[in-house]
Amino acid sequence: MAYSGGLDTSVILRWLIEEYGCEVVAYCADVGQEEELAGLPEKARATGAVDCVIRDLKEEFVSDYVFPAIQGNAVYEGTYLLGTALARPVIAKHQVEVAKETGCDAIAHGATGKGNDQVRFELTYRAKAPDLTVVAPWRTWDIRSRTDCIEYAKKHKIPVQATAAKPYSIDRNLLHISFEGGILEDPWKAPEEAMFILTSSPEAAPDYSTEIIISFEKGIPVAIDGEKMTGANLLAHLNKIAGQNGVGRVDMVETRFVGIRSRGVYETPGGTLLLVAHRAVESITLDREVMHERDRLSPRFAELIYNGFWFSPEINFLKAAITESQKNVTGDARLKLYKGNILVTGRRSPVSLYSEDLSTFEDDGDAYNQGDATGFIRLQGLRL
Repeated sequence: MAYSGGLDTSVILRWLIEEYGCEVVAYCADVGQEEELAGLPEKARATGAVDCVIRDLKEEFVSDYVFPAIQGNAVYEGTYLLGTALARPVIAKHQVEVAKETGCDAIAHGATGKGNDQVRFELTYRAKAPDLTVVAPWRTWDIRSRTDCIEYAKKHKIPVQATAAKPYSIDRNLLHISFEGGILEDPWKAPEEAMFILTSSPEAAPDYSTEIIISFEKGIPVAIDGEKMTGANLLAHLNKIAGQNGVGRVDMVETRFVGIRSRGVYETPGGTLLLVAHRAVESITLDREVMHERDRLSPRFAELIYNGFWFSPEINFLKAAITESQKNVTGDARLKLYKGNILVTGRRSPVSLYSEDLSTFEDDGDAYNQGDATGFIRLQGLRL
């Protein structure tokens, strides 16, 4: 079973044992939860698991999932940077591998019957191991709420962080932290400042600006201020810089795949910087028509990621097109961060399409014949 050590999966682990009398292998993917993994194997075994397998997927998550999304400028409903949606397919992919390696005949997850994650997990299971039985307790058991989960945990002496007073659902990885539930279910109620983990409030951010340079090769971030880094290290570094400057908070009401409107609060500091920097480098390196075609694909790309179709033929098609579009997207973007704001202050590239000779307001010599525009405009106006 996919196990995080949180309220839901801790209860599910024990419930599977009680309900089926089976042996349960707990599986956890390290996609950047940090302190949440401390003591996890001991906690799983104390709750009844016969084993707990943890896989370090941070580099794979960033290089194979986050960075392709950045290349495609994938943003769901204009706001959500897909932090949870991008992590689910890599988690589920390795869950299937662990299930096969340990001889399991069924695979379980803790996603509810109302949400997106059940689809994201199970579509990956179908793509990778359609022979495995899927157990989704939230769709079958008598527990109806997180309050019920808390009571079940107390009954079976399962230690959990959530309480009836603060029943947030928190999901964390290297790209973001998401918050749902509790007081956040009222879309008019502002989130509590104490809730945030990765970001300072803009008011509490430094009274001076921070400037950084992000470098890209073929649309992939590779360096910060000239220092090359692995994907996971680069994103972690940007999270720290952006978070200190109050960058990366999102509060939105989104449309889940099943059709329910859901309020989510997200912290995505590093990813927010990458999207802005990527656009800046594209502005001087990406062919106009290619950019416009890619931009038409971006909302569909984001929708497919959000809905759980990472391992689908159609997303493979889109990823191939997006990768092709990025062949020339190499260069640097300089950003200034100040109290929640991001300003692009410079962009450069060894393969830039920008020509100062053509764009200048000064005398350009023979670089451009302005008289040619007369016929161009007349032809454009024929149909009008």
